[in-house]
Amino acid sequence: MRKGLIVIIAGFVLALLTLPGAPTFSQGQGPQVQGRGQQAQGRGQAAPAAKPAPRWPDGRPNLGPLPGEAGVWLPGNATFTDPDDPARGRGGLGNAPVPGAPKKPKLSEVPFQPWARALFDYRRENQFEPHTRCKPSGGAREFFTPYGVEFNDIPELKRIFIMDIGGPHTYRIIYMDGRQHPKNLEPSYYGDSIGHWEGDTLVVDTIGFNERFWMDREGSPHTEKLHFTERFTRMDMNNLKYEITVDDPGAYTATWSTGFVLRWSPGQELFEYVCQDNNHAPELMVGAQKSVDRSSVIIP
Repeated sequence: MRKGLIVIIAGFVLALLTLPGAPTFSQGQGPQVQGRGQQAQGRGQAAPAAKPAPRWPDGRPNLGPLPGEAGVWLPGNATFTDPDDPARGRGGLGNAPVPGAPKKPKLSEVPFQPWARALFDYRRENQFEPHTRCKPSGGAREFFTPYGVEFNDIPELKRIFIMDIGGPHTYRIIYMDGRQHPKNLEPSYYGDSIGHWEGDTLVVDTIGFNERFWMDREGSPHTEKLHFTERFTRMDMNNLKYEITVDDPGAYTATWSTGFVLRWSPGQELFEYVCQDNNHAPELMVGAQKSVDRSSVIIP
């Protein structure tokens, strides 16, 4: 009887996973939901053209969903750099060619200071990342968090809130009231962000970071001297160009730039996320140890 019940349950789960539009998962990203256009492309048909970028009544671009609808931005498998060996590149939605996408440097072109490159290499082998222990994800790492991010533009407050869904119940504020950065900032995970519009592009200037997070999913180092500049341009309904300038004389020998395209995932919205209960990566919490007896791991 038990064996027959297990077979029935397994068949039911398999059927759900093979339904059209079923979400797929990759480590550290959350679901990558395929839309109808992507399914059509998979059958050799051209995807329908994306609708124009939505706008508010005053003409400003709307970086979130249309009124009455829902949606979030996902990075796919986007990275800060391209590999020096193209054969080792990461595939996926985030790396699909998009006209007008930011140009990324090759890893060998990033102007690391020697200690920063050594730390980057160590982190790639020993993924002891604060994000896996439910710490806020500053810099561009915020846009790599599981389940995407949501922009909430509240004009009457002159603030834009960025909610990272798969994180420790944190959010980031972009002040749009023309203020300057405060003096003697206390270093924090998100720093102090002030923004303004340049045409259809939201430009965000951030300083005041601590050193307790990874700047991206690969482990790019930074120091408290980091000055982070971001440019968000909604190219159409489905694509948000994200351009980054990294100015950190503590970790790099020169200012450098990168970026990628975030993809719109309609129908998704914020939900209650408990980091401890959803942490399925204890291997990343114990550093270089490759094999772990899960029963002996205590998740904080």
